[in-house]
Amino acid sequence: MDILEIDGVYLKFGYEEVLNSIYLKCETGKITGVLGSNGCGKSCLLKIIFGSLLPQTKSLRVNSKTILKPYLRTGEVKYLPQFHFIPGSVSVKKAFKLFGINFEEFITHFPSLEEIKSTRFKYLSGGEKRIIETYLILKSQSKFVLLDEPFSHIAPIYINTIIELIQEEKHEKGIIITDHMYKYVTEISDDLYLLKDGWNKKVKNLSELEFYKYARL
Repeated sequence: MDILEIDGVYLKFGYEEVLNSIYLKCETGKITGVLGSNGCGKSCLLKIIFGSLLPQTKSLRVNSKTILKPYLRTGEVKYLPQFHFIPGSVSVKKAFKLFGINFEEFITHFPSLEEIKSTRFKYLSGGEKRIIETYLILKSQSKFVLLDEPFSHIAPIYINTIIELIQEEKHEKGIIITDHMYKYVTEISDDLYLLKDGWNKKVKNLSELEFYKYARL
């Protein structure tokens, strides 16, 4: 089992304090959910873990060893951002080849998407792009996976398949997930954190989400 921990996170933009004294832990074999309202800093936290955003302070460790090199350069952490990251000129077939992922296995999960194999990304719908990008990130070799809004723009018929894939991959990886569709996050997460007003708290039961006025359950 590998354990990723980040704490002492302090992030501000100008005079605006976004994150303060944040702590989060993720273990391989588990799904760690991060919930919070829009603009609370969830995406910033994932970017800080990945290494694409530099905060004022942070301490990032894996198995108690401090990590100084940004994870985006090591390949040990894969990150699904909110935006589409595959260039529009790249075909679906080419994207799978670049990631070293088997397209035929993908089709066993999403048979209705077989016909888009030779299609360039710029011609795909937002939902089709999200499904493919989420799948490629999940299936790539890594110790940890960061998923920012993986259910965004995906038709309900495909969401359950994405959830099954996340649960399947967690047996070999640690997964951190955030999504505004919080019910899916709460259902699949082994550990759950609430991010609010710059601080975060590990949620022991769902009633705490109601207590902190995040959601009505």
